Amino acid sequence: MDERQLTLLAGAGSAALLIAALGFQAVGYAPCELCILQRWPHVAAIAVAVLVWWTGRVRALAVLGMIAAGIAMGLAIYHTGVEWKLWAGPSHCSGTIGNLATMSPQDLMTRLQNAPVVRCDEVAWRFLGLSMAAWNAIFSAGLAIMWGLAAKRAKQA
Repeated sequence: MDERQLTLLAGAGSAALLIAALGFQAVGYAPCELCILQRWPHVAAIAVAVLVWWTGRVRALAVLGMIAAGIAMGLAIYHTGVEWKLWAGPSHCSGTIGNLATMSPQDLMTRLQNAPVVRCDEVAWRFLGLSMAAWNAIFSAGLAIMWGLAAKRAKQA
């Protein structure tokens, strides 16, 4: 497999991850804020793969694809840590609504109405003991390696 095919396969891998995420969403697994945030680097990686296909310039673009996949992996690791309670997540999707004793009824209602429906620190689905975020981290790491191999194999600047 040459470097251009590797970039297209990596872009297709990001597309497959997005399709899987949308499939889970279609069957009722609503995404949390961190889940949605993890999707954007895959969108960027797909765009980079399209640019490689369109321009034929592999090396610089493959580095961008590797960065995008690495960001997706980093966000997924962060989300997995939030799910495993290794560190705190964003307070608006994994924290509490605050100190009830000091809130006025109107402040409490405002906080409740603005609270997200899906929490970032609760796992909705597991396979082999790993959440969707953990699987995204693993697959994103593999995609980053593919992008890196393509960049290393490329002969152009």
